[in-house]
Amino acid sequence: MNKKAIRSPFFYVGDKYKLMPQLRTLFPNNISTYVEPFVGGGSSFLNTVADRYVVNDINYYVIELHKCLSSFAGKQEEFLNVLYTLIDKYGLSCSYRGITVPEELKKQYVKTYYSHYNKTSYTKMKEDFNEKEDMIILYLLLIYGFNRMIRFNSSGKFNVPVGNVDFNKNVYNAINHYLAFMEKNEIKFYNKDFMEFLKEVDFDENSYVYLDPPYLISGSEYNKYWNEAEEKRLCAYLDELNARGVRFGITNLINHKGKVNETFLEWSKNYIVYNIDSNYISFNDNTIKADSKEVFVTNYGSK
Repeated sequence: MNKKAIRSPFFYVGDKYKLMPQLRTLFPNNISTYVEPFVGGGSSFLNTVADRYVVNDINYYVIELHKCLSSFAGKQEEFLNVLYTLIDKYGLSCSYRGITVPEELKKQYVKTYYSHYNKTSYTKMKEDFNEKEDMIILYLLLIYGFNRMIRFNSSGKFNVPVGNVDFNKNVYNAINHYLAFMEKNEIKFYNKDFMEFLKEVDFDENSYVYLDPPYLISGSEYNKYWNEAEEKRLCAYLDELNARGVRFGITNLINHKGKVNETFLEWSKNYIVYNIDSNYISFNDNTIKADSKEVFVTNYGSK
C-alpha cells in the first residue's frame, strides 16, 4: 500500500481521500471482506487492503457510475478514448490534452474562465443526458460540473450547473488508479438502504465494516435525506454488530457551527473514540471551521 492516498475519480462530496492516511492506520490489518454501506466516491475502499470488497450506496447514480467505470477495468486506454471522443464532440476544454481556454478569455475571466468557456457545451451535454441517460456522459457532467456534484431536480433531471473545472491531470491519474485497482480486486456493488444491505452480508471473524454516513449536523447537500431517526437506527444496528463480534469503524461529526450531534456523542461513549484532524469543510461554506470536531469510532482495539 502506498503511503500517499489514492483519490477516487468521482471527487465526491464528503469524500475521505484526505483523511485516509489517518484512517487506514486505525483500520485492522487482517480484513477478509471489507464492507461499506455508504460508499460514495469510493476513496475509502481504494485505500484499504482486503481479500474482497462489498460496497453499497443508496444513490442509484453513484452505484451505476461505479459499475460503468469498473466495467473498463484493465481497459484504461479504451475508456479514456471514449471520454476524449465525447469531449471533442461537445467542444469542451481538456487541459490534460492541451485543449485550453483562449488567452483573451483567461484575461477577461481570471478565476472563472473554464466555466465561461465550457458553459454552452456543458449545457448541451446535460440536455443529451436528460433525454437519454448515458452513464459515461453523466461521468463527464460530474467532471465538468459545479463542485463535481450529482444532483437531480424533482422531475428527475440532472440540474448541476457548469463548474470552473475540466479534465486535468488529476482526473487522468484518478481514473488510471481506480481502473488498476478494479483490475486486481474483487468488488461487488449494491444499491440499497444501508440496513437492508448490511443484513444480507455474510460476516466472518475477519470482516470489517467501515461507515461514513451523512453527517447529521453538517447541512451538506448529500445528507438532506438523513435525519435523527436514521442516526438512531444506524447506532442501534452497530450495537447489534458489536454484540455479534463484527468489527466496525465509523466517521462522524460531533460538533459543527455551534451544533452538537448529541445522539452520536452519547452512543460513542460505549466505544473507542479517536479525534480526526480534518479541518472539516462544507461545500456550502468552504471555510475552515475551528469549532468542528470529526471523530472515528471503533469497537476493536483497547481504550
